Amino acid sequence: MQITIEIPDKTAERMSAKWGSLEKRALEILAAEAYRGEVISAAEVRRMLKLSSRWEAHGFLKQEGAYLHYTLADLEQDVEAINKVISKNDRSI
Repeated sequence: MQITIEIPDKTAERMSAKWGSLEKRALEILAAEAYRGEVISAAEVRRMLKLSSRWEAHGFLKQEGAYLHYTLADLEQDVEAINKVISKNDRSI
């Protein structure tokens, strides 16, 4: 999809001076907001912005203040997995 927006020339000049390509920056802002609002996934952000890895996408999202979605259930699952590894290692000592 292609979207066209109109920005007054003087305003566009100042914005370009700060951000460089307005097309790229607009796409970045849109991707970050869509992720923040749970409309798209980090993988979709990566594809939208043509980033080379999920780590690059995660770095971009962190830079934009759109932190990874991590729920209490995710934390509980991680703690359970860590506890299993620890108890397995304790038995093998």
